[in-house]
Amino acid sequence: MPNEGSYEAAMRRSNEIQADLGVHPEKYCMLTGDRPTGRLHLGHYFGTLRERVRLQDMGIRTNVIIADYQVITDRDTTEHIADNVLNMVIDYLACGIDPAKTMIFAHSAVPALNQLMLPFLSLVSEAELHRNPTVKAEQEASGHTLTGLLLTYPVHQACDILFCKGNIVPVGRDQLPHIEQTRLIARRFNERYGQVFPNVDGLLTSTPMIPGLDGRKMSKSYGNAISLSMTDAETTKLIRKSRTDSERNITFDPENRPGVSALLTTAGICTGRDPEEIATEIGMGGAGQLKRYVTEAVNDYFAPIRERRHELEQDMGYIHDVLADGNRRANEIANATLDEVRAAMGMVY
Repeated sequence: MPNEGSYEAAMRRSNEIQADLGVHPEKYCMLTGDRPTGRLHLGHYFGTLRERVRLQDMGIRTNVIIADYQVITDRDTTEHIADNVLNMVIDYLACGIDPAKTMIFAHSAVPALNQLMLPFLSLVSEAELHRNPTVKAEQEASGHTLTGLLLTYPVHQACDILFCKGNIVPVGRDQLPHIEQTRLIARRFNERYGQVFPNVDGLLTSTPMIPGLDGRKMSKSYGNAISLSMTDAETTKLIRKSRTDSERNITFDPENRPGVSALLTTAGICTGRDPEEIATEIGMGGAGQLKRYVTEAVNDYFAPIRERRHELEQDMGYIHDVLADGNRRANEIANATLDEVRAAMGMVY
């Protein structure tokens, strides 16, 4: 029997929940979100956004946090943050997230959520914070000094999940340590002060990682990401400029041909076809034919989303209203949870 903190145990629980979601959607409350550090791209869409829409449409209570405070975990500026936040809301709505079904809100706009940090920090040791592999990986990737905020990032995420009594969080395998930290905090709080918070499980996503156009992780900072907000022409230009190799015959070989294979993966996920099948079809057509195929696949798939996005951009008043309403609802929930926490701790005077 695998131990409760293992990947196998997490996968088993995730599979059980997936099977139950369609039968008892009312049992589940989902929390997920993004840091507004730039535009959302294809990796975000196929990795998380599409899954959020699926869960929302199943009748599960869905909550999406725009984690603006978490931008400064590894960055020294909040320049462009307002623009990034508003464009994130536009991307969400264009992809099918419905504000009538999903609460979209900003981290910094919900004081009671952030106030949970104080009791939660008392429930974890410094050693436990330092051991979190995700924090280490994020620090190394950014090259940023380990700030107090970055060290306590998993605790902040626990506040995000638990303030609304979230019990499922869609994650990749690399994010499971955050879920374990949240489970630990909820359990310790409940043991010390009485039952307030639910048990939390990761809903492991099966979508493969979408590589950037150069075969590396898709990232705006690498210049290898196709953003949802790009036009057809911008997408065409970016794909045309992507690096392949000198071999004319197109084959799917991620290890030895990362650029070519990244393009094939992108085309495959947009068309629902096997990348190897696409490679065989293009064969000696070379990089030029491959890039034309990928461009058409991406632009065709995202045409309705981009059309909707363009419409939404024309009504920024509506975008502000969506965020304001989500912030209002999140504050109501957070205030109620904080009141419950204070009562459990005997701190109502």
